[in-house]
Amino acid sequence: MAGNEIPEPENPGPDWIHRKALSEGRFIIQKCASCGACIHYPRLLCPHCGSDRLETIDASGNGTVYSTSVVRQRAERGGDYNVALIDLDEGPRLMSRVEGLEPADVTIGMRVEARIATVDGAPLLVFEKR
Repeated sequence: MAGNEIPEPENPGPDWIHRKALSEGRFIIQKCASCGACIHYPRLLCPHCGSDRLETIDASGNGTVYSTSVVRQRAERGGDYNVALIDLDEGPRLMSRVEGLEPADVTIGMRVEARIATVDGAPLLVFEKR
């Protein structure tokens, strides 16, 4: 097994498929074939209509900061960072962080773009200002 490769379980579920795609450098979301809603975080059933007809699609990675907060932390523990709710252009809202800016400089309405970072040896979806 090389790098961030994730071993495939006997019956891979949507969470495993999502983590595997991230480890391959791809950001995917689900789209319901019944009602057309895009969904994130991966699920077995559509939270909008209850259908199990969920497809995997590549996400654009583009979004807008819906809400943001600065988490205060001592410098020896990495310093302050932000936690943001991001509305993806496809519709879902997810929690992440915006990097490349001071935490207090992340603002509501800011356009952002997804990037897959590696944190503690695992892929992590983060965002940067567009």
